[in-house]
Amino acid sequence: MSMVDWLVTDLPHLLDAAIAAALAPLAAWIVLSGLDDLVVLFAFLHSWAHGPPADKSLAGPSQRVAIFVPCWREHEVIGDMVEHNIAAIRHDRFAFFIGAYPNDDPTVEAVRALEQRFDNVHLCLCPHDGPTSKADCMNWIYQGMLDYEERQGPPFDLMVIHDAEDLIHPDELGVIGAYARDYDMIQIPVLPLPTPFWEFTHGLYCDDFAEFHSKDFPARQAMGGFVPSCGVGTGYTRKTLERLADKHSNVLFEPSCLTEDYENGLRLKQLGCRQLFLPLKRSSGAPVATREYFPRTFRSAVKQRTRWVTGIALQTWEHHGWSSSLRQAYWLWRDRKGLVGNPVSLLSNFLFAYGAVTCVAAGLAGTEWRLGNTLAIPFMLKLLGVTLGLQVIHTTARMACVGRIYGLLFALGVPFRMIYGNLINSLATVWALFRYGRARLRRQPLVWVKTDHAYPSRAALLTHKKPLEDILVGSGYIPEKLMRLARAAKPEGIDIGEFVLEAGLLTEEQLYEAMSLQTGLSLLDVPPEQVPRRIARTLPSSVVRKWRVLPVRVENGHLHLASPRFPSDELHQVLRKYTRLKVRMELVTPTNFQRLAEQLL
Repeated sequence: MSMVDWLVTDLPHLLDAAIAAALAPLAAWIVLSGLDDLVVLFAFLHSWAHGPPADKSLAGPSQRVAIFVPCWREHEVIGDMVEHNIAAIRHDRFAFFIGAYPNDDPTVEAVRALEQRFDNVHLCLCPHDGPTSKADCMNWIYQGMLDYEERQGPPFDLMVIHDAEDLIHPDELGVIGAYARDYDMIQIPVLPLPTPFWEFTHGLYCDDFAEFHSKDFPARQAMGGFVPSCGVGTGYTRKTLERLADKHSNVLFEPSCLTEDYENGLRLKQLGCRQLFLPLKRSSGAPVATREYFPRTFRSAVKQRTRWVTGIALQTWEHHGWSSSLRQAYWLWRDRKGLVGNPVSLLSNFLFAYGAVTCVAAGLAGTEWRLGNTLAIPFMLKLLGVTLGLQVIHTTARMACVGRIYGLLFALGVPFRMIYGNLINSLATVWALFRYGRARLRRQPLVWVKTDHAYPSRAALLTHKKPLEDILVGSGYIPEKLMRLARAAKPEGIDIGEFVLEAGLLTEEQLYEAMSLQTGLSLLDVPPEQVPRRIARTLPSSVVRKWRVLPVRVENGHLHLASPRFPSDELHQVLRKYTRLKVRMELVTPTNFQRLAEQLL
């Protein structure tokens, strides 16, 4: 028999026979996993019917909060992250402790520049080159905080973990502090920032986090499972970290683990610590959640999920086995079943497509649909009836979670993104097994699998800024009663700052001091004689006059621009045509800007 004859006659029969043999175990797994998902759905509905935990009052003395930010090659985003969040956070007593490595000069220089600008930013330099692991970096941040307390004092009450691309909700520290009176670890939700419908990779993250943080985490908590940290937006009380230090020889975060956040959630449960996942709620018109961009390309998503599978499913299995508690073992099963479930989901997609094509082909040919030597239609209909029913329930629940946060139109893409996600998760699982097995055979440590980060655009940041009127009242520039009258009298379309200035309720300097507090931009008074003309004329005069920005100095690879306006994304796109230097905006009053423009242009 020729190769062509074999391909035409025998190969289809062999393929049908292989698929027929795989259907029974595949169907058994799908049904088992689907019933498991139903348990979680029913647990969530039960907890939802009984209501969320009672809101805690934010009244009382505010705790001192240390925000840990581990960094490796984050020089492009860390400045914007710190600058924005210092301006946005509604809390009086907090400080950033930023970890960096001595062989990462750009990040170290960026953090040192932040230290010079802000009194509550501190560099914690690891004693060795990186990258090691995020956990190792955070252990040295903790040591840096202790060293700072010995020199400066008093001690911090809470430690909150964040990444270099996070948007911290303005009320987050106050909310975590309120619940820290009764709990040892508090996790607030994490939600990706919205992106266009066609960005399937980032949309998959929106779907996953919307479902997990709307449904799965509340169900997990209601069923008594341990609450894993999500790596960001996690608050620990001082006593909790000291217990971890005592128990694990001063190693708060397991340095060999690529998902130290998940590991610590399990550790704390074993220590008997009280954990809380706060359900989604809104404050100031936005969900109280950490917002950020996740990977937006196929390759970076596979890379990040490889780390998740390695740490959650493989390393935790190696370190902790299956736990002595049946209740915790169930959640370990839930977290590890992706080792089988991810490839099986992708396989089921292919088999469904193959079955659909062969069924249509059989119908067109007027023959019975068979797989191997078995008449396939009755068996397949029963199989599809069960698995399809479970899948419809799961997909509907997922779409409801997504629609609640991102809207109905975005939720319509969930079924398509699920198929796309099966491919990403399957590749990540295979790559994680390969990397893990290779590292164990070679007896090598698994190092930080870093994903590239991007900080949100200025349009996204605006929703996280404190309202200017709150700053004007809170800083004592305008009495609250007078501000209410001004708000009522202000014509539609007029900015509140512009209105109160024209009404003579405050001076130009006072208004811009409040704007500086709102935006995190430094407010300067720049004498024209201190600006070299060659620097001032770096940009065309037409750009200076249209966009009201004027170069005032070049320093450490940054072009510093003075402006009376908050910078927009459109402005930064225009500036890229004229300079390759990183732009740093500084606020000046309109009077100061006019004087600069008149004398220098």
